[in-house]
Amino acid sequence: MARGRFISFEGIDGAGKSTQHAWVVDRLRQSGHTVVATREPGGTPLGEKLRALLLAESMHLETEALLMFAARREHVAQVIQPALARGEWVVCDRFVDASFAYQGGGRGLDWKKLEDLTKWVLGDLQPDLTLIFDAPVEIAQKRLQAGTPNPDRFEQEHAAFFERVRAAYLRIARENPARVRVVDATRAPAEINKELEIIIATI
Repeated sequence: MARGRFISFEGIDGAGKSTQHAWVVDRLRQSGHTVVATREPGGTPLGEKLRALLLAESMHLETEALLMFAARREHVAQVIQPALARGEWVVCDRFVDASFAYQGGGRGLDWKKLEDLTKWVLGDLQPDLTLIFDAPVEIAQKRLQAGTPNPDRFEQEHAAFFERVRAAYLRIARENPARVRVVDATRAPAEINKELEIIIATI
């Protein structure tokens, strides 16, 4: 059986990636694909418990990174790799690039440590396609304020933090042009949908 396809969605909080994630999942299912829609941190019962801690509790930077990768290891072993082996599509709301953007770019953790964790936890697993939804921080924050009544501790971060996260995502895009596509998230959802259909048809 042919291996399935793996798409990850990335972007700063408020960029609109979760809305597009849901749209792509529906579109792929309408096209006849079996799709596993999942998210990080989370995706498994243990991962969801770790997610609750990560989004609510203050902790040391390295503890945060290690818990993210612990949840990811469980997610890969229990959900992502089995689905791909069955020939299914996996569409994930955030994956390893989020650790480089948030813990690396936003919080300043040494990227070498993140690279070492990535090799240990993922081996050679990478998404076939990563979509980074990009929007200026001020636009993303206005969206967050309008649509998030109870923001988690990441969503409550200051603008300078998100500027660093956004810069890290754009660095990831520059360094991985074969895998990563940057999507202008300031446009109307219908315009973004049209672009996504074209992109996804190529993988």
